[in-house]
Amino acid sequence: MAGLSVVALVAAGCGGGDADGGPAPGAGAAGGNGVLELGYALPQTGQLAFLGPPQIQAARYAVSQINEAGGVLGQPVPELVGGDESDQAAVAQQSADRVLAAGVDALIGAAASGMSLAIIDRVTGSEVVQCSGSNTAPNFTDYNDGGYYFRTAPSDALQGPILAETIISDRHSRVAIVARADDYGVGLADATAQSLQEAGATVATNETYDPNAQNFDALVQQVRGAQPDAVVVIAFEEGTQILQGLIEAGLGPDAVGVYGADGLRSEELPALVAPGNPGVLAGMKGTAPASAANEQFVTDLRQFAPDLVEVQFAPQVFDCVNIIALAAAVAGTDDPTVFKDEIVGVTKDGTKCTTFAECRQLVADGQNIDYDGASGPLEFVDAGEPGTASIEIYTFNAQGQLQTLDTVQSSPTQ
Repeated sequence: MAGLSVVALVAAGCGGGDADGGPAPGAGAAGGNGVLELGYALPQTGQLAFLGPPQIQAARYAVSQINEAGGVLGQPVPELVGGDESDQAAVAQQSADRVLAAGVDALIGAAASGMSLAIIDRVTGSEVVQCSGSNTAPNFTDYNDGGYYFRTAPSDALQGPILAETIISDRHSRVAIVARADDYGVGLADATAQSLQEAGATVATNETYDPNAQNFDALVQQVRGAQPDAVVVIAFEEGTQILQGLIEAGLGPDAVGVYGADGLRSEELPALVAPGNPGVLAGMKGTAPASAANEQFVTDLRQFAPDLVEVQFAPQVFDCVNIIALAAAVAGTDDPTVFKDEIVGVTKDGTKCTTFAECRQLVADGQNIDYDGASGPLEFVDAGEPGTASIEIYTFNAQGQLQTLDTVQSSPTQ
């Protein structure tokens, strides 16, 4: 996944564990007690803390809508059991263990791909469904999760081509890429580089870096030495320092094309890069799984949670909760060992529906459903992830305001 800490830029294990300290298989599942119970491991502290509020509130909003429609299996969904993902594997694991110990049927999260990799074996090994609204690293597609892991955010294999196409459309042909040395950064950088090269552009450099480095001067000098006409920065919180260095080196948006991704899509990015100079990033562009495109959803979510600033990945998390609830309705049980097999099916090859209430009525009428969610059509492939993706192209204007330029669909190259 992606994201940058907007606040800075812009967590009692359960008993009965396996060899690595995680819960034993089946320890977390409620085992079909007739009540669909959900939890989450999402960032409340750390680099991705800005992604916590929109995702947590989106999950709560989804539950409120489900309960207004009568709940699942005739029972309301209880209050979510929460845990802090933070940005440390040990914290994320402790939080996941605590949520699993509460007997949930499904866990929402983690936000970061790296943190999901830290907990996925605990969750899926406990025969509990896991659904992330923001994991984008390509390696989840083929991960051995026993059929329990799903994501509503598209793989970076779908985002990379759109980012490359945006750069090419702006008539840039010599591109430098710098990316975090983690699953998110490497995956998106490689997908973007491949698409750039296939389009005839030159990738002057494709460098990864330690996001915990004290400074990024050497990285900036590498970029400058490559003499690019465009620079791609795939970063989280540390992206502010990299952008500051690029601007000081004469590689700001006023001189070359500067591009980011979902990790740098933040209302507060310009003010954090250059306090008092909101136009410093004017013209910078980027791509992200679409979150702001569904204006009605965003409006309704902000009425539910008026203090929200960011909405990144909120629609995707909202859809995670809904497809889990619909799968349980189709299966007629909250047992995750059973309803997991219905999750892919509720997203395609049936009668179109866009709300839990509408879809559940179709299920009650004996129809197959095709849930098109707040984040767009999901059309899950067998791997349990979107087969197509709605990707937003964003920019910053001269006043430092984040704006959406376009929302486009991306599908795997045939």
